[in-house]
Amino acid sequence: MSQAERHAVVNFEPAHADPDSPLHRARRGDTAAFADIVRRHQATVFSIGYRMLGRRDAAEDLAQDVFLQLYRKLDSIESLEHLGFWLRRVAANLAIDWLRRASYSNSQPLEAAPELPAPDNDEDPLMTRALGSLLGELAPAARAVMLLRYQEDRDVAEIATALEMPVNTVKSHIKRSLTALRGKLVGAQLIADEEGP
Repeated sequence: MSQAERHAVVNFEPAHADPDSPLHRARRGDTAAFADIVRRHQATVFSIGYRMLGRRDAAEDLAQDVFLQLYRKLDSIESLEHLGFWLRRVAANLAIDWLRRASYSNSQPLEAAPELPAPDNDEDPLMTRALGSLLGELAPAARAVMLLRYQEDRDVAEIATALEMPVNTVKSHIKRSLTALRGKLVGAQLIADEEGP
């Protein structure tokens, strides 16, 4: 299998066509336009960080780092579509790096905090507290794949590109993670049924 076959390619249309877009204005040094970009995307970046790291403070730090990187790399962002892709990729990869450090545990449960606002899609399986806790037990790369697939509703090819892994590895992470999560949820339900009311 060639390198091109192993990694998906995501194409974006250049943003130079609209000089009034927030991205174009931010590139010219308009701080209000950059603040607008941050406001529009901070919930997504924070959500990825929170679901990956399981701590509100860590998710806030991660979001700050992501937007600092964005500020430094504004000229490399090709379009508003590319911007969303870039932010998800950087947030997920940065969270994976943080989880691999000794100070973070990949089995650290999510803290008891209010749920993040649910997206419009009511079928999102990662928004329940039980699944969120189990998600915290997955290895960092598998956790990132599951978040991008089910929380961010990204397709397999885009996840492969964002995380720089072969498409088959993404599919494998999804399959193994779903099997593990199903097994743990069924086991937890059996225990709850045994204990009774």
